[in-house]
Amino acid sequence: MLDYFIQHSILLGSILALVLIYFGVSYWAYVVIAGLVLQSLGVATNIIVIVVGVMSLFVFSFIRRFVFAWPAFTTMKLLKFLPTISKTEKEAIEAGSTWVDRELFSGSPNFKTILNYDYSQLTKEEQDYLDGPVEELCKSVNDWDVYQNRDFPDVVWDMFAKGRFFGLIIPKEYGGLGFSARANSAIVGKVSSRSTPLGITVMVPNSLGPAELLIHYGTKSQKEYYLPRLAAAKEIPCFALTEPNAGSDAGAMTSSGVVYKNKDGKTYIRLNWDKRYITLAAKATLRGLAFKWYDPEMGLDSNNGLI
Repeated sequence: MLDYFIQHSILLGSILALVLIYFGVSYWAYVVIAGLVLQSLGVATNIIVIVVGVMSLFVFSFIRRFVFAWPAFTTMKLLKFLPTISKTEKEAIEAGSTWVDRELFSGSPNFKTILNYDYSQLTKEEQDYLDGPVEELCKSVNDWDVYQNRDFPDVVWDMFAKGRFFGLIIPKEYGGLGFSARANSAIVGKVSSRSTPLGITVMVPNSLGPAELLIHYGTKSQKEYYLPRLAAAKEIPCFALTEPNAGSDAGAMTSSGVVYKNKDGKTYIRLNWDKRYITLAAKATLRGLAFKWYDPEMGLDSNNGLI
């Protein structure tokens, strides 16, 4: 009879704890439940006081960090469980803000806060493009046919070029549309609702890839040559990141580029790479390649030979 009572007390306590976790109840509730469960099990009062007292200490975040987080983090670093973070990745992590995402992923969003954010709006030009060329593109694509033929018909590829669908983010001075991130998102969202392959095909050239990289890091001559060709779909871009053993975890990729000087005295990069699952790779004429850059002779950089 006693064993039956103990088992059911533990079971009920566990169920109650899960319910409280679901509703995001304060940590103090768990302290109280633990005390009541121990009392129902007939545990000595002094033991209950000690357990409740110790649990109460963990209300303070600095104690939790010191007792749990710091040892766990240190152990993972020593065992090299954590991937390395490049300078570029660190800059990306530190950029921007949590914005509305913080509320949405908190588990208990404050909708008043969400509604009070200042959301950007489409310009008239962007809205006209959404109602015109984007609408016509959607009407021209049959999702079933795309999957059966594993390609778009020629008329759709022509629409990509004439409508500058691969130049949404490219500045107008280079023949692109120079649209905002809001417009880019709205366009990709609409074409994706018509056909997933269509959405991906429009999205990739207008996200991380040759155009984005050239806009921010290309030389003047590179921008003047490649950006107009990308905007007019004379060049089809792709971005090669995924590998057999690495996906969005860029730090785990093994593709490499080693800087060296040839006998002619010029500097070259020796590439060694293996990629797969690269969107538009079969059509691409211009590829953005992600790899780890090594410069052992410090010929181009001074970042300990690794970028």
